[in-house]
Amino acid sequence: MRGPHNIWRLVRTGATFERTGAMKVALDAAEAPARIRVAARILGWPFAWLGYKGDPALPPVTRAITALGPAYIKFGQILSTRPDVVGPDLADQLSMLQDRLPPFPQDQARRVIEADLGRPVDALFSEFGDPVAAASIAQVHRARRIDNGAEIAVKVLRPGIESAFRRDIDAFHFAAGMIERLSPATRRLRPRDVVAHFESVVTGELDLRLEAASASEFAENTAGDAGMQVPKPHWHLSARRVLTTDWAEGIAMGDVAALRAAGHDLPAIGARVLQLFLRHALRDGYFHADMHQGNLKVTRDGDIVIYDFGIMGEIDEYTRRVYAEILMGFIRRDYERVARVHFEAGYVPRDRDIKEFARALRAVGEPIFGADASQISMANLLAYLFEVTERFGMATRTELILLQRTMVVVEGVARSLDPQINMWQVARPVVESYIRANLGPRAAARDLGRAVQVLGRFAPLLPEFLERRMPELLREKPLPPPPRRGRGLAMGMVLGGVLALAGAALGAWLG
Repeated sequence: MRGPHNIWRLVRTGATFERTGAMKVALDAAEAPARIRVAARILGWPFAWLGYKGDPALPPVTRAITALGPAYIKFGQILSTRPDVVGPDLADQLSMLQDRLPPFPQDQARRVIEADLGRPVDALFSEFGDPVAAASIAQVHRARRIDNGAEIAVKVLRPGIESAFRRDIDAFHFAAGMIERLSPATRRLRPRDVVAHFESVVTGELDLRLEAASASEFAENTAGDAGMQVPKPHWHLSARRVLTTDWAEGIAMGDVAALRAAGHDLPAIGARVLQLFLRHALRDGYFHADMHQGNLKVTRDGDIVIYDFGIMGEIDEYTRRVYAEILMGFIRRDYERVARVHFEAGYVPRDRDIKEFARALRAVGEPIFGADASQISMANLLAYLFEVTERFGMATRTELILLQRTMVVVEGVARSLDPQINMWQVARPVVESYIRANLGPRAAARDLGRAVQVLGRFAPLLPEFLERRMPELLREKPLPPPPRRGRGLAMGMVLGGVLALAGAALGAWLG
């Protein structure tokens, strides 16, 4: 229930950060101004005794987040990929949230497996080891099939995780509602819709049968992509709370020192991570939406192994084409083209000035080009982007939250391997290839052919439909102009594209 009782949960959040010492660390990492620091400490200190103690062996912020529960851990996972925002020390501390959380006992995992698969563990696996990775929702055991000896990974949901997430998300819903009521200016960001979207994603992640289906579909889509591998699911050994896949052998993407010692070309791997994500998003419209270092490995021959398909993103073909044109406009520094695309698609209210919008985009994009990543002020860039979105009346598009967030995460992974990576240069060949295949005359002919096919299927129904509906339509008054579809997609495109590819750290929070 989303009632005032959730105030207690929110108070405990601040109290936990204060009690564990995480409040000061977080404020320092965010470079919070003095007035924010004073307010946070005044509000947090009196209630510190109400906070969770957490594990004293963990660093302060990690200690607070793990004490607060799985939803907070998910948030910490995103921050762990952004050392340019929270600093390398804090990013390193948070990286343990990806796959190194305390595991639950193996006997509990065995009980879950036996309950869901209906057979004893020893009848299914000749070997079933201790957990090799534990994250916010599940943990993974290395095992071997008893029938053919294949080495596999067995993922098991944490006991009670469903109720824990319901409690956290309920508090988030309450907080979002309070924010909208107390600060009407935030309604354009649609915080309640954002929380609802996050809830739907997490709900899907708690059913491992859906993850198996996602892994299977993703493997089919990317079968021809060089330089990457996808572990395939073993369907007869999977259920709602259990997922069995091929074992992914390799060096964890987050272990940069080990990758370097193994002789891998780190800048090349970083560039490939970004290009693979863009190719999947633009070409397939179906992409891995949780590509942090904990879900990536590098094989001995340099292939990137992508696994853990609990969160997937999907965007329709029309949005992909608009998105590609906007990215291409930024890459070519053609801000008038970017502005024109938004206005032609109706993504910006038509009562706004297109020239002014183009100049605002120029002010966002120009400081990025030719600058070293360390020379770009992300705080200033974000502040200006917020100002631009407010000035042009753009609202958040919740269907693009995963795309925005994942681009930020992927960029963080790429920068961890190559701090000087040029995001625009790396993205350009993928975007240009997509545009050649989907925005030229050949693509138009293909679209026309598909339209004719659809019309052909429904042709037998058209006479009856027209005969029934035309009299009604002729009697009706003229309809008002349709609403501007996707009034705020510009925000999703600009913030998702510019922030992610240019390095803005908080793009995932704009949703």
